[in-house]
Amino acid sequence: MKRARVLDACDDALVRRLVSADPVGNLFIASRVDAGVLRHGSPATLYGWPAEAPRHLLHAGSNLVPAFAYCEPDERDAALAAFADALGQHRWCQSIVGESGTALALHRALAVRSRSYAGQREIRPRQPLMVTRRVASLPMDVPVRRITMAEFPSYHAAAIAMYTEEVGVDPTAGGGRNGYRIHCQSTVESGRAWGVVDDTGAVVFKADVGISCGGIAQVQGVWLDPRLRGRGLAAPAMAAATRHILEDHEVVSLYVNDFNTRAVRTYLRTGFTIAGQFATVLY
Repeated sequence: MKRARVLDACDDALVRRLVSADPVGNLFIASRVDAGVLRHGSPATLYGWPAEAPRHLLHAGSNLVPAFAYCEPDERDAALAAFADALGQHRWCQSIVGESGTALALHRALAVRSRSYAGQREIRPRQPLMVTRRVASLPMDVPVRRITMAEFPSYHAAAIAMYTEEVGVDPTAGGGRNGYRIHCQSTVESGRAWGVVDDTGAVVFKADVGISCGGIAQVQGVWLDPRLRGRGLAAPAMAAATRHILEDHEVVSLYVNDFNTRAVRTYLRTGFTIAGQFATVLY
């Protein structure tokens, strides 16, 4: 059986060529390459298969993220089996995320080898991957701006509420308090947090640039204060945030749970179109 291997800095050009085949779908791995995942000492690993001339990739860190070129089912299964063998029995990741068919097949390949991968908390098999290059014209103008550290306490509370609502767990529980606070602070300090601040100084809408690479931004952490929902504010607020983000990027992308029909409608109204489908396995 052909094996997978750990890629390093010598494979930089190869990896960039592979991820460029789908720059939106492979944005996470592209951003990790820019961040140094191929360097010695990186906390994550990038695998390639087959070892002698990789065509498929797997990022292994807190998230498992596959990036596969188009191939026949037999080749996909062989690559997934090799990646599963390389990862071993012990699960380190918190999730598996990627193109729906590949991510779910990876989960199945791992689950038959190890109980640690079979004990997922939730599977979200259909998450539309959406993109836009231009924002739709909406009648309402919402004052979205960059969040500053002056609003950090309210932003941090909003981020916790968003994560808990979206993922189903409190990100500050179980020893995660400091780590999540540091993550939120980095998002604000780097200018990647956009939102609406009301007259009391409270953040009532937020949308973050979670990943940015090669002129493409992926928006994450979209949240509207529950007290303001149902008033037609979500789409204009999202449109305003997207318009700001497009000032520095050519494309804005995001993915959303298909069962969150209100959010899907909001993004379609904003000007996003569906470009693919992701899946997420949560542990």
